[in-house]
Amino acid sequence: MPDIHLSPIGVIHSPFREKFGIPRQAGLIPAAKGHVALIGPWNQPDALRGIEDFSHLWLLWLARHHREGNWKTTVRPPRLGGNVRVGVFASRSIFRPNAIGQSLVRLEKVIAAPGDCRLEVSGLDVLDGTPLLDIKPFLPWADAPADARGGFAAQPPKRRLAIAYTPEAEAAASSLPAGERDLLEAAIACDPRPAYHDDRRPYRLRISDYEAEFMVENHVAKVIRVAPTQSPK
Repeated sequence: MPDIHLSPIGVIHSPFREKFGIPRQAGLIPAAKGHVALIGPWNQPDALRGIEDFSHLWLLWLARHHREGNWKTTVRPPRLGGNVRVGVFASRSIFRPNAIGQSLVRLEKVIAAPGDCRLEVSGLDVLDGTPLLDIKPFLPWADAPADARGGFAAQPPKRRLAIAYTPEAEAAASSLPAGERDLLEAAIACDPRPAYHDDRRPYRLRISDYEAEFMVENHVAKVIRVAPTQSPK
């Protein structure tokens, strides 16, 4: 069979600058807002005509960190504790033969001007700068069958961490732009740590233009530092 070549139609801009801290599924963090920017020759207003009539969209994208051949027949989903393997095609792991991901996001606003076609969306779960392959509208009657089964992920994740701050981190978080603190707390509450983690060490995540460090004890995540991201020298 001949090779198939796909070209990105746009770029997804999200608040997640690093892989750590990205929610494991779209929609888990409504505060994770960003936008999709179409690129030429697809950034034409006619290409978006009628899209405002849909509340949700499927974004199909390509993982930037994917390397050809970097996949295995089985993976260990975090939902199963990281020590149970399932077939790669029974998972949504990005480490698959073609590292195509899909995200169901809420459409917040449409900007359609010649050469400037953007979709503001929420509920993102992708790395900033991710190449966009396609956009499709979500159809409730077709995409959410009433008798669907969800296998090992039939229910949304239940584990949520409570959030606390040191006085210094509380003061810094209070100065974040509107909505950024909500995003920070939601990302930490989803417990982005790997299945095998060390409660004695701090974890750092980078969101937008700031970073935060936290430690977890007894299901409480204590934020110990919030600061602007340091630019690389």
